[in-house]
Amino acid sequence: MIREYLEQLQAQVMDLLGPQIRRVRERTDPVVAQARARYQKLERRERVLVQIAGALVAIFLAYNLIVSPTIDYVDGLDEQIASREHDLAGVQRLVATYKLVKDDLRAAQHDTVPAGKDFSLFSIVEASFSKSIGHDKIASITPQADKKLPDGLVQYGVQLKLSDVSLDQIVGALYAVRTLGVPVGIANLHIERRTPNTHSFDVDLTCVALGHSA
Repeated sequence: MIREYLEQLQAQVMDLLGPQIRRVRERTDPVVAQARARYQKLERRERVLVQIAGALVAIFLAYNLIVSPTIDYVDGLDEQIASREHDLAGVQRLVATYKLVKDDLRAAQHDTVPAGKDFSLFSIVEASFSKSIGHDKIASITPQADKKLPDGLVQYGVQLKLSDVSLDQIVGALYAVRTLGVPVGIANLHIERRTPNTHSFDVDLTCVALGHSA
């Protein structure tokens, strides 16, 4: 059935184009006949030159109509492949980063402060620095708002400003924080030398701890 339909369609197309094709042949046949006649009158050497010229024209047309578009298409594919590989590499880096963050978060879940309303990072930090450098060296101590984190975690923070402390006092105070009985970290540490006493420093830092939200 399909074959019959195609044959009918071909017949209809030929009926429509047949007159035009005949008119084109009527116009081109004399030209083609003249060209053949002239070609037959040429000497053998001239015929060879005409054949070479025809071959060159054929090669030129084949290159511009077939080879060149194919090369451009292949180059386009290479660019698309390179772009996809670049995108894939970016996705792989994101996946690797996500895995590292998840691993860090999973480790942090096992390194948290005790849950409960009785826990106070402010009191722990104030007591530690008062013992290590003296309360008079604490210029200010300010609790930060609790920060909610994914997977049911909460970050506690306390910001401190230390004034006129020596380098040994800074090291001792940081070591005391790191060796507390609860996991407390140091973030945003900034040390500035005082003038004219270049052996003393002012320090801005933030102590942080992770816990499970209630």
